[in-house]
Amino acid sequence: MSFILAANAGSSSLKISLFNRAVDLLLTCSISNITAPPAQFAFNGTTEALPLADHASAFAHFLARIKDPSDIACICHRVVHGGDYAASVVIDHAAYDHIAALSDLAPLHNGAALAVIKACLETMPKAKSIAYFDSAFHTTIPRHISSYPIDQSIAQKRGLKKYGFHGLSYSFILRSVAQHLERPPSSLNLIVLHLGSGASACAIQAGKSLDTSMGLTPLSGLPGATRSGAVDPSLIFHYTNKAGRITHDPGMAVNLHVTMAEDILNRKSGWKVLTGTTDFAEIVKRARIDVDARKAHVNGNDEEDKWTLAFDLFVDRILDFVGAYHLKLGAAVDALVFSGGIGERSKELREVVAARARCLGYAKVDPAKNAELGEGVVVDIGLRGEGKGEKEKRVLVCRTDEQLEMARSCALDERFWN
Repeated sequence: MSFILAANAGSSSLKISLFNRAVDLLLTCSISNITAPPAQFAFNGTTEALPLADHASAFAHFLARIKDPSDIACICHRVVHGGDYAASVVIDHAAYDHIAALSDLAPLHNGAALAVIKACLETMPKAKSIAYFDSAFHTTIPRHISSYPIDQSIAQKRGLKKYGFHGLSYSFILRSVAQHLERPPSSLNLIVLHLGSGASACAIQAGKSLDTSMGLTPLSGLPGATRSGAVDPSLIFHYTNKAGRITHDPGMAVNLHVTMAEDILNRKSGWKVLTGTTDFAEIVKRARIDVDARKAHVNGNDEEDKWTLAFDLFVDRILDFVGAYHLKLGAAVDALVFSGGIGERSKELREVVAARARCLGYAKVDPAKNAELGEGVVVDIGLRGEGKGEKEKRVLVCRTDEQLEMARSCALDERFWN
């Protein structure tokens, strides 16, 4: 047995890649709409609609398509929240229970990962199931950044601190940008934007995570398709009270359970409630992004404005972190990197954010390169040599691959092959 299976479970999706130990990609499978059937099952270039009810049945259907699953030696599972785990672990009962205990802190992902892990342990007991934690990349964040200003005895007892997520993506991006720039990862300072339905930013200093926008849970920081991102903590009480307005009258309060608050902020917020869609490409299409379009609709109605509001709000929150991380890195930034589904596909968002970052010394975006990224894992979309020559900070796009990052790490880790 020498094959590596990499499973990336989302809240309603499952992405699977099969590699050999040389980390050559052999096949891929992508299953979407699992929680809103029929699920879309894409396998090696073909797509079909199937009545798959959950992640376990989706994974079982994938296994049925493989000729001989017994050849799989290792199964790599992306797990969003690993608590204080700083490295990958073979999943035993203790590790499984630890991940399950953290599910409330990553409700959109850990539960889905556990379903696939359980299916693997039951149907492929001879293969090693290995958990790769998104939070592990951020264990280098200094204590004064990861700590919250609350009673530290309670915080330490309950593990209440900033953990950070999207770590597999950031690890892949750091390694890929280092190869692109022909420099060791430990020499790089980067501001990385992982922008998708779940979005975050990360400041990387000397090849290590210095700070990131997500916190105790993936809810904090940037808004997402259904997440609010960072909001005033008291907002949820005024949002749900019986008065229908802002009030501190105790008689107007409702018995707000934490599960209800998290449901509102995790699943009933973001640009879906602003616009009615989770598709950011649709928002970009309808938003008035250029100056002329905005001037022509000075008196636009709310129905027209909602698309522009969602776009502008996302850009604003991104700029908050770009500016803050630029300062934290002492302006010694090698590149601003766009990644994730939106970061890699939305030329409009890249253009707007990069244009606003010009005042910090980042390269002007080349319209042609930005419109057509071409081949390669990392693409430089900046116009080089304008203004500050070689000292000008680069603007890059990186096509991230969390499955490949897990498979590569697994192939190189002798713990899993002895």
